[in-house]
Amino acid sequence: MDEQFSLEVEALAAALDQLDYFGVLKLPQAATPADIKAAYYRESRAYHPDRFAAYPDPVFRELVGKIYRRVNEAYTVLRDDKKRLKYLADVNGPERTQKLRFTEADEAQVKEEQKRKLEEQLGQTPNGRKFYAAALVEIQAGRHDAALRALRSALMYEPGNARFKEQAAALEKQLEAGRPRGEQFKIK
Repeated sequence: MDEQFSLEVEALAAALDQLDYFGVLKLPQAATPADIKAAYYRESRAYHPDRFAAYPDPVFRELVGKIYRRVNEAYTVLRDDKKRLKYLADVNGPERTQKLRFTEADEAQVKEEQKRKLEEQLGQTPNGRKFYAAALVEIQAGRHDAALRALRSALMYEPGNARFKEQAAALEKQLEAGRPRGEQFKIK
């Protein structure tokens, strides 16, 4: 191993806490997923701890291990589109120095946002989701009365779900427009 690489490892390890993930992978912020993957492979090969397992200096091995862990951390965040977008917003924001690393709290926030969006689309309770899915099937089949019943059932489990309410109101309006006026329910 040459002296130049040793100096590079020491300098990179010293600056690691000031670098964002793009800096760790030596990429611009506009890097594509293919660029990120290529940079990860390049950097992980260069700083893989197994390459230096026989090196006699334990401090140097620890520095290489620290860099390698940060390279893996950077790749884990940047390869995921949602995490990368949140990370970019954080790094380019006013609290850049506190947001250079993607923490477990950030991870939890991204997952919570994904869960909330999914619940908005499909419902929060198992029965609400089941009846909503049944309503969608009935709408596709053109059975609007059955779809409205399924939506009303879904609303029993999730009375505050705006999506369910909106779709039920639209179906009611559609059914009302299709019914003839007058004596439609007259008993003979």
